[in-house]
Amino acid sequence: MQTTTKSKNLGGDAMECDGMSDEVFLFIGNANIPGNDIYRKYFPNSNFVETFDEAIELLDKKDYLPGLIILDMPLNYKDLISFKIWKANTRFEKTPIIYSEKAVAPGEIKRLYQQRLVDDIVNLERHYNKLPQKARLIKKFQKHTSNKEKANIEKFNFGNTLLRLFDIIVSLTAIVLLLPFLLIIAFIIRIESKGPIIYSSPRAGKGFKIFKFYKFRSMVADADKKVNELADRNLYAREGSKNPSFFKIKDDPRITRFGKILRNTSLDELPQLLNVLKGDMSIVGNRPLPLYEAVSLTTDEWAERFMAPAGITGLWQISKRGKEDMSTEERISLDIDYARSRSLAGDFKIIMKTPSAILQKTNV
Repeated sequence: MQTTTKSKNLGGDAMECDGMSDEVFLFIGNANIPGNDIYRKYFPNSNFVETFDEAIELLDKKDYLPGLIILDMPLNYKDLISFKIWKANTRFEKTPIIYSEKAVAPGEIKRLYQQRLVDDIVNLERHYNKLPQKARLIKKFQKHTSNKEKANIEKFNFGNTLLRLFDIIVSLTAIVLLLPFLLIIAFIIRIESKGPIIYSSPRAGKGFKIFKFYKFRSMVADADKKVNELADRNLYAREGSKNPSFFKIKDDPRITRFGKILRNTSLDELPQLLNVLKGDMSIVGNRPLPLYEAVSLTTDEWAERFMAPAGITGLWQISKRGKEDMSTEERISLDIDYARSRSLAGDFKIIMKTPSAILQKTNV
C-alpha cells in the first residue's frame, strides 16, 4: 500500500512523494549533496556512485541495467565525453542520460544539447518523482526517432542510400583488384621489421562510435609508447596550447623506411577499405580519431565534427594534408564545415580532388 509523505527540497518547496518507486536508476554525483536522501528514499532499488569511473565499474556487471543515468555533479566536459564514448560502445548505448539543471551554468545547457551529450536537463529537486515517466518518454522518443530516421534513409534519403551503395561497390571492387598489390606490400612489411603487418587501433567515428581501425603498419612495433617522448616536437603544439588535440611530427623517427613510402603515397590507408565495407567508415568523411584525441575535443562546438561519418578521404585531406602550417583550429573547422554541409555532390567533388592530394611533399 502506498503512503504519502512530504519532503523539502533545497529551496524549501514541499514535494509530494507518493510511496516508493521500484525503478532502477543510476545516480552519479556527490553523495553528500542535500537532496540525495530524497532520491534514495524514493528509488531504494537504485544505485549511487560519485564518479564516472565508479559508474563504469558498476555498469560492467552483467546483471545490472539501469533505466536511466542521472548526473548531479559539476560539469566536466572531458570526463563526460569520455563516459559518452565508453557508453556508446556498450549495451548501455540507448540508456538515457539526464543532467541536474542546477549542476550546469545556463550557457552550458545549449552546448550539452547541441553536442548530444545528454538526453535532457531536469530540475531534479522539483521533478524527481517524475523521473520514471521521463525515462519512458525518452526511450519512446528514441525508438520513434530511430524508426523515422531508418524510414527516411530507406524511402526518402536517396543521397545517403546512394552513398552507402557507392561505398560498398568501390571498396569491394578495390579490394579485389588490388589484392595482388596488397599482398606484395604485406610481404615487404613482414621482412623489413618485426611486428604485425596490419596496425589496428580503436578509433572514434560518427557519434563517438568506437571501431577497430586498420592501416598497414608504417612504424616500429612500439610506436604508441613513444608519444610522450616526442611531445615537444608535435606540430599541433602552438604557443599557449599545453594539451594539443592532435599529434603529428615532422620526420617522425618511429616510421620505418618502407613506412615512409607507404605514408607519402597514402598506401598505408588501403586496409581501411575493409572498414568501409564493414560500414565503420565511408569513402568520404572526417578522419576517425584515436581516443585520446577524441576526448580532448571538448571546447565550444568542436564535438560537432563527430556528427559526420568517418572517412578515408575528406575536406581536411584535400585542403591541408601534408602541410606544416596547420593549426588545430583550422583542422577542426574544416571537419565541422564538412559535417554541416555534407552532400552527395560535395562528396563527389572531394573524391575527384583526392588523387592530387595523395602525394605529400613533407614528411608529416
